[in-house]
Amino acid sequence: MTRLIVAAGGGGDAVAAAMLDAALYGDNEPAVILTYAWDRLLIDPVPGPRGPADFTGLELLTPAVWKVPAEARPIAPAGSTLPRLAAELPHTFALIDPGKGAEGVTRQLEELVAYLQPTSIDLLDVGGDVLARGDEPTLKSPLADSLTLAACGQVNAAIRLLVAGPGLDGELPHEDLQDMLGPRVHTFTAEDADPISPVLEWHPSEATGMLAATARGVRGTCEIRDAGLPIPLTDESPTVHEVDLDQALSRNKLARAIMSTTTLSQVEALSREICGFSEIDYERNKALWLKDQRPAKLDAESVLIQLAQFEAEARSRGVTHTTFRHLTEVLNLDGSQRDELRRLLINKRPEPYAAPLWRIPAAA
Repeated sequence: MTRLIVAAGGGGDAVAAAMLDAALYGDNEPAVILTYAWDRLLIDPVPGPRGPADFTGLELLTPAVWKVPAEARPIAPAGSTLPRLAAELPHTFALIDPGKGAEGVTRQLEELVAYLQPTSIDLLDVGGDVLARGDEPTLKSPLADSLTLAACGQVNAAIRLLVAGPGLDGELPHEDLQDMLGPRVHTFTAEDADPISPVLEWHPSEATGMLAATARGVRGTCEIRDAGLPIPLTDESPTVHEVDLDQALSRNKLARAIMSTTTLSQVEALSREICGFSEIDYERNKALWLKDQRPAKLDAESVLIQLAQFEAEARSRGVTHTTFRHLTEVLNLDGSQRDELRRLLINKRPEPYAAPLWRIPAAA
């Protein structure tokens, strides 16, 4: 009765896959989740995705696919959320290694399908950037999703493409996705979010955090990322839609172009050519910039003063919520201070905490 869920972009998509599995299948055997080890720089200071050579303690499932157990550890200076996810969730996490391009990921997927003989295969993307053409001005991270879409399009198996939380990743507005979204498969509820709630206390994914918050009924406008991007939180935010995989592949120019790639460098080069950038370049540049930055000391009094100023400015922009990742950036703190900041704010001012988001209080 094994099920396979492919987390299209890694990171938060893997956490959302666990929520989807529990919501749709309940207490049946937890699914195997195939995902990248590709975390934000605040978790992993090394740009780009991690491969098997970046870990100790992996377990071989097939000749090309490794399982990430709770005992696995990333080799410093790399970091990864996957071992902790494996420790806290009942699912099996298998590693997507993009080092050999789309052909390599296709082979990994084929081997895993042959090994598991799954009863169902879902490709899950939170937000919907897997449906990008490649020329959208708001597009920020098409590479990972396009790579998994390209691989899924070449596997001889029935794969269902699902988009959860349309527009929540800030890549494509919900209105730009509407024509592509097919039948609604599910609308997440507070009960669905419960199994991943402990994970979202520490996991940095903003999109999946907003997905869980809207499942609990949160509505408004959430400011995210270092740039303070406003994301509408609506009744459509906690929904899951099926999308025709062939139509998605036909729309996604980058996915089609990289289908025969055999290295990650080739994928990056085509991303630069088609989309005008590679998100790994962005991570490389930001990592160099962060090296020269000195984070502010996390002083409670100073933090609360700066927070009050940010909240006043955010209210003037119509913002109702934000993420702790964004607060970390706004307060000029290091990514490693995010959890400490979260504990401080919840301890000092518990009322605005709308798990896992921070609510901007109304003016006094």
